[in-house]
Amino acid sequence: MLVDRPGQVVALDTTVLPVMVREGVFGEPVRAHLTLALDVFTHSLCAFRLTLVSDTAVDAAMLLRDVMLPLPMRPEWGPEMEWPYPGLPSALVAEFAGYPVAGLPFFSPETVTTDHGSVYRNHHLVEVERKLGCNILPARALRPPDKHAVERAFGAIRTLLFEHLPGYTGVDAADRGAAPEDEEVLTLEEMEHLVATWIVGIWQRRHLGEYAPAWDVGGNHSPNTLFAASFEQTGLGLRLPQPDLYYELLPSHPISVLRERGVKIRGLWYYGDALEPYLNERSARGGKFKGRWCVHREPRDRRTVFFQDPLTHDWHELRWTGLPPVGTVPAFGDRRVSELLAAAREADMRPRTDAELLPLLLEILAARAPVSSWKTATTRSERINHARDETQARAAAEDRAAAPAPVSPVTPMPQRVEQAVSGLDAERRHRREEAVTTRPTKPARLGASYRTGNLFLLPEDDTDHPQPDPPDEGA
Repeated sequence: MLVDRPGQVVALDTTVLPVMVREGVFGEPVRAHLTLALDVFTHSLCAFRLTLVSDTAVDAAMLLRDVMLPLPMRPEWGPEMEWPYPGLPSALVAEFAGYPVAGLPFFSPETVTTDHGSVYRNHHLVEVERKLGCNILPARALRPPDKHAVERAFGAIRTLLFEHLPGYTGVDAADRGAAPEDEEVLTLEEMEHLVATWIVGIWQRRHLGEYAPAWDVGGNHSPNTLFAASFEQTGLGLRLPQPDLYYELLPSHPISVLRERGVKIRGLWYYGDALEPYLNERSARGGKFKGRWCVHREPRDRRTVFFQDPLTHDWHELRWTGLPPVGTVPAFGDRRVSELLAAAREADMRPRTDAELLPLLLEILAARAPVSSWKTATTRSERINHARDETQARAAAEDRAAAPAPVSPVTPMPQRVEQAVSGLDAERRHRREEAVTTRPTKPARLGASYRTGNLFLLPEDDTDHPQPDPPDEGA
């Protein structure tokens, strides 16, 4: 394919990050995955994602959404990191986006090129690409030139950045230090900020060399100059996606009838006030899901699902019916739900409500173990799974935000345990309050009856009931 404009072909790929990072729950060094979205024409790194353990189809879908959104400026960045392209003032872009914009291209991708990994062949990601209007062009098997640009980008980033960071593991054992995990490695948030700063400040300005365009082979070009030259010729379409696009890119589940108990999504029941006007009714939707209601699930945080009102088109959260009305339950994703349902089947549980599953869920989350024994009572894989749950929930909250706003950091393990215990106590208190109609009176203290009177005082004669007259002797 002859690529002659930005956004015509965007290549996606994932690799293991060759640097150990420290997760935010236990503070242990772990391996992460780096997913890149590279524009083949300008070689701009339009978006990237850092995920623990491995990425999913939802992460790749949100990565495509990031390609369409302008990157907001961060507090640590100076004026040299702002929108640098001539012909389009940064104030106009900032007014259009709603916040100061950094110097990174954004556009709607026309064609997406990926390999044959399970993440990119997922039906959900294919549906997302079609919803965004992207053509799907999978790379041919054993044909590296089909997406060589993103492969070379991984190698360049490793040479220019990752090799100079503490905790570098290299590409093989010979390129690795004695103990990279013992070094003062960066946290996942610090690594994400460092990569974003390096892309905007260095990668977008570096000389391309052999990747110069065909119309100016000997020129000194960078990704920024190529992008500026392209929209000077054809212009730039300032078309930003709506905040509701986040909900539309989530996996959808067609529901025939909204029942009084709620909707059942992947084994769990959800309910909210937004369902009440449409209970026991059929949807007026047509097309593929004719007559069905669509509820969207967030695989990274299963505490809530999302329902769109067909009249107002507003999105509403439906809470899991097993959550307590007061208190916070630690975040959990699809993997934890699968473990919960499997444990319930093994225990032969037939719960009447999902609230009966809450204690079993907290046991799976290991919330009952003492805080002091977390390091020894759990394995390394279990600790990584806990860190992944918190990291994914935080990423979901960041993606859900309509504007770039600060999101609460990852919850450390002691607070995570306190949240689980308080959530279980709140659920038990709620059950006791529903069991009685009125608040029971406080019982008297032990021995209160002995202090009210004298133990040696004899009871008085009962004079209220007179004795009957004796019978007459002459009768």
